[in-house]
Amino acid sequence: MNKNQEHDFLSQTLIPSVSEIQSNSINMSHEEIAREAIKHALKALRKRHLLEEGAHAPAFIAISRPIVSQGSEWKEKAENLELELQQCYKAQSRLSEQLVVEVAECRTSKALLQEKESAITNLQTELTQTRDKCSQLKEDLEEKIKALELLVSENHELKAQLEAMTNKAKNAEAENKMLIDRWMLQKMQDAERLNEANSIYEDMVDRLKASGLESLARQQVDGVVRRNEDGAEFFLESTIPSICKHRINAHEGGCASILFEYNSGKLISGGQDRTIKMWDASTGSLSQTLYGCLGSVLDLTITHDNRSVIAASSSNNLYVWDVNSGRVRHTLTGHTDKVCAVDVSKVSSRHVLSAAYDRTIKVWDLNKGYCINTIIFHSNCNALCFSMDGQTICSGHVDGNLRLWDIQTGKLLSEVAAHSLAITSISLSRNGNVVLTSGRDNLHNLFDMRSLEVCGTLRATGNRVASNWSRSCISPDDNYVAAGSADGSIYIWSISKADIVSTLREHTSPVLCCSWSGLGKPLASADKNGIICTWT
Repeated sequence: MNKNQEHDFLSQTLIPSVSEIQSNSINMSHEEIAREAIKHALKALRKRHLLEEGAHAPAFIAISRPIVSQGSEWKEKAENLELELQQCYKAQSRLSEQLVVEVAECRTSKALLQEKESAITNLQTELTQTRDKCSQLKEDLEEKIKALELLVSENHELKAQLEAMTNKAKNAEAENKMLIDRWMLQKMQDAERLNEANSIYEDMVDRLKASGLESLARQQVDGVVRRNEDGAEFFLESTIPSICKHRINAHEGGCASILFEYNSGKLISGGQDRTIKMWDASTGSLSQTLYGCLGSVLDLTITHDNRSVIAASSSNNLYVWDVNSGRVRHTLTGHTDKVCAVDVSKVSSRHVLSAAYDRTIKVWDLNKGYCINTIIFHSNCNALCFSMDGQTICSGHVDGNLRLWDIQTGKLLSEVAAHSLAITSISLSRNGNVVLTSGRDNLHNLFDMRSLEVCGTLRATGNRVASNWSRSCISPDDNYVAAGSADGSIYIWSISKADIVSTLREHTSPVLCCSWSGLGKPLASADKNGIICTWT
């Protein structure tokens, strides 16, 4: 077989086989295509081998002929066969390389296809999740819109209710103003009747004095006989103090409140050191100390039987001590800020008043140990006291107004602008007709309790009120007023003359409080350093 015949043979065997494989590769994988190509190549080689055996058969026959005559022909044929064999090997290697490349490309394409399919699957999953979130957000949005519409409708209803309540409040305010005017008119008429009664009373006193019954006349105040008042027989006229009898280092950090026992010479003091101390005013010695208060003592009061001491404290509580045992009998809780003022009823020892910086005034029942009424007002109260009949509360406020309240109903009875700045102290006269107020405007005003008219104003050039809880006092005979000053002085005024009759100087720090003994003397004062002085 010559070279051309070999080429034709390869083109008829191998090449058609490859084309046939390519035509069938549409429905086969790359590995199957490779296997089919190898099979076709082997078949072609076998076929060629058989053809070569048939072609070489004459050569084998001729071998039996003489070697010399046919040697050259055999040699030529052997060389041709070797060339054909080399070409077959080359063709086989090319096909093998092509097959390897195609298999590698097939594998690469398959890997890329798998990656694309996984990416598509992930994208489909994300798309599903996004659609679910979108639907959930739509549902939430619809719910929010419904809630907003509901709130808007409620807001409109509340606005309508507010307008209705505002109109009602305006009507109530107008009605209240009208009632106050009528009430004030009635009070003025009552005051006129009381003035007539007072004039009759004065005439009666004059007649009694002329008859030699002056002691009985002293027992009558507005028609109320004092025969049954405890300690009335101990009443003495007050003297103007001038000498410091005792200087007592009473409390560390300052002393904010002092008072005397009723018809006794014992002095009670409370200070920043959270203690209550009882002193013998005649000797200046300490007789008893009461413990149990958890804050600074801002104000003190004592029941008329001298059995219980009550303290207002910065710990938001009131403390009630039994004097005989020295133990805390009650801790009155209910205020939410420091308690700055306290007083006990002058009729009975059962009811107690307190005022705190939570804008409330509370009424307490000592027998029950809890609050029975609460008055709420926009201005904090610095000082308060009971009226003589125990039915009215007098309160002095930070806004400078003096107010009267009904203790049973808690309603505001009347008010007056007593000072231009905060009121710091309220004191009731012994007969209950006059109330003394002191303010941060450094004035001390006397008001008629029946009409709330000013019946006297006391002032001094050097007198300056030291704090919001500086306490002044009226003498037991209602003739004098004592008040401390920020320069350490104590000023004594005569109520009838409205002038200073004495100035006491012993303290070296601002004087916070003064108290006059019910026996007429001594006068006690306490300052910011905790020093107490007694004056005679």
